[in-house]
Amino acid sequence: MNKTLHKIYVGLFLVVGISVTILLGINGYQYYTTPLEERFFSPDHISLKPSGAWGHGFGIIGTLMMIVGVGVYMIRKRYRKFFNVGYLKHWLEFHIFLCSVGPVLVLYHTAFKFGGIVSISFWSMVLVVLSGVVGRFIYIQIPRTIQGQELSINELNLMKEKLALRIRNVLSEDSSTLSEFEKISSTDRYKTFGLTTAIGFYIRDYFHTKNLMRLFRKRMILIGLNKSERKELIEAAKSEIVIARRIAFLRTSQKLFHWWHIFHLPFAVSMFVVMIIHVIVTIVFGYKWIF
Repeated sequence: MNKTLHKIYVGLFLVVGISVTILLGINGYQYYTTPLEERFFSPDHISLKPSGAWGHGFGIIGTLMMIVGVGVYMIRKRYRKFFNVGYLKHWLEFHIFLCSVGPVLVLYHTAFKFGGIVSISFWSMVLVVLSGVVGRFIYIQIPRTIQGQELSINELNLMKEKLALRIRNVLSEDSSTLSEFEKISSTDRYKTFGLTTAIGFYIRDYFHTKNLMRLFRKRMILIGLNKSERKELIEAAKSEIVIARRIAFLRTSQKLFHWWHIFHLPFAVSMFVVMIIHVIVTIVFGYKWIF
């Protein structure tokens, strides 16, 4: 999948997710904002209540989306014979899409009314979604191959060295810019990095990097590199800076991801267990959808 197609792929997920949330909210706004004791008299009650044609459908479709989202991603990630079926990154994006839109549909299924044992599943689902956002951030901090396998510290250092040779050849006669680049692409600069100084660090880092790239572009124009070569080297320079950051935080990111799994998994299991109980009870009491 090339970059343009990948942007369309992710953009489509985003558009569908936002559209579903907004359209369902607009369609049922009057019903969902009606006090609970008055909803029975609403003309939309028959269709939008949890056991109604629409409300019940939201629950079924949302549940299936979450089951499929978790299932296909876990199979792709854990079973070796599926390692070459698409890139893990793309499957993760598909997982995030289904496990974001699914809970939205389940929320509309509840008609914003949840209590008893079902509330355990609902709030577990909320925590799973929120922790999933955090997990996604931690996940992208751990460098991986295009197939999704984690890279070792030695592999990262080798990548950094290869990129460094290309950059330093261009900056060999510009000692001041080279010195600045070596400073910003060094892992040592992260030794004093702390959570309390993180925001200020990233703001300064953004402007520092932007200024350095401007000087780098000037140097490449000066030595006569064409546009495509300049673009390629700019990407290489940015990659080296990112790799330096990830080398510095590799072990911390891996530990955070390990602890994130310990936090994320129990809530996911609780959500599905209570969800299954809810479905069984619903069937036993004779609540059917359109069948």
